[in-house]
Amino acid sequence: MEKNCIGGLTRRTFMVTTGAAAAALTFMRPALAADTLKVGFISPRTGPLAGFGETDGYVLELVRKAIADGIEIGGKKYAVEIIDQDTQSDPSRAGQLAKDLINNQAVDLMLVISTPETINPVADACEAAGVPCLSTVMPWEAWYFGRGAKPGEPSPFKWTYHFGFGVGEFHKTYVSQWNLLDTNKKVGVMYPNDADGNAIRANLAPLLKKDGFTIVDPGAYETGTTDFSSQIALFKQEGVEIINTFPIPPDFATFWRQAAQQGLHRQVKIVQVAKTGLFPSTIEALGPLGVNIGSAAYWHKDFPYKSSVTGVSGHELADGYEAASGKQWTQQLGATLSLLDAGFEVLKKSADPKSKDEVVKALAALNAVTIAGKVDFTSGPVPNVSPGPIIGTQWIKAPDGSRFQYDYVVTENATDPNVPVAAKLLPYSG
Repeated sequence: MEKNCIGGLTRRTFMVTTGAAAAALTFMRPALAADTLKVGFISPRTGPLAGFGETDGYVLELVRKAIADGIEIGGKKYAVEIIDQDTQSDPSRAGQLAKDLINNQAVDLMLVISTPETINPVADACEAAGVPCLSTVMPWEAWYFGRGAKPGEPSPFKWTYHFGFGVGEFHKTYVSQWNLLDTNKKVGVMYPNDADGNAIRANLAPLLKKDGFTIVDPGAYETGTTDFSSQIALFKQEGVEIINTFPIPPDFATFWRQAAQQGLHRQVKIVQVAKTGLFPSTIEALGPLGVNIGSAAYWHKDFPYKSSVTGVSGHELADGYEAASGKQWTQQLGATLSLLDAGFEVLKKSADPKSKDEVVKALAALNAVTIAGKVDFTSGPVPNVSPGPIIGTQWIKAPDGSRFQYDYVVTENATDPNVPVAAKLLPYSG
């Protein structure tokens, strides 16, 4: 597989593909290699999690152009090489790629994004090797506790940091979203037997119960399950009117098609889908069953923030991607750019970006605003973590004449009131 590398010493024209196996090479002067910062970037761009990495090529191109002349830190100019790698949605490969970037590429900072299957193996490799690592886009509890931290005990992590939503944000958002419609408050949950599902089951379900929701839980299912008849039968029997699930795309497509065949879809008023409900491609794949599915956004083009590294706004980022790719914007655009925003802020604020000790000091002290909002590692809720918003959303049928099948609209904003609410939540079953 090819690696994306960019040094910023010239304005030489370069090409970047925006597909799953993007490869772009720029050329650096060997004499100045000591003044080059190497940033590893790992994401899933192919395989079952490919939706998370689909827009990475476009975002990386924007950032590479923005830093083409290098960055200045402490009065010194540095070229920057971003070496990006595709995990192919394989956790073992994610760990191997991290070790290669650490041992053979000598990266100064590791950036990793999207789901525990990608992030945790990379973070563990960085922690073991003493390499600063920053990540986003997975529940922070699955990152923190899922990697061995214990409640009430000091953090076991020195080199690894994570920002973004947690169970607390999901709780606030879901209660806010679900109270927008009149339901019997019976929630059928489909939490898989993985890091996401187990963290959500242990932490979110009890909070929802305290708010008066009845949780109907058929138990953890295994990724790749092909028959959800028993879960569907239980949900029908219990009369659930809300479905909440954290699946990978193939599993939700299987579950929801079977649910429609067996009539469950006519019973429910809210279908709240995390993970799979994030991207237009996975919703479009459901055909008419995708209309009015509820989701939540860790970034939306209506977020009122700008990128610190590129200067683009949310609408500029989304419009630029649609113009360049012909595809609909996705929330991953802003998430990926926010990780790069935060990563470059860390490098710029370090006393010496070539010293891993100094970089991790800057990481621990980071308090900055990215295109996705604030990242602040100085205020908890636990060490090494900065929580972030998750905004209630819904996929609705796009108006006639639209380029795309769905509009992705904001329906509530409990975790970040700066984000404008644009639409009323519609019931799934009409």
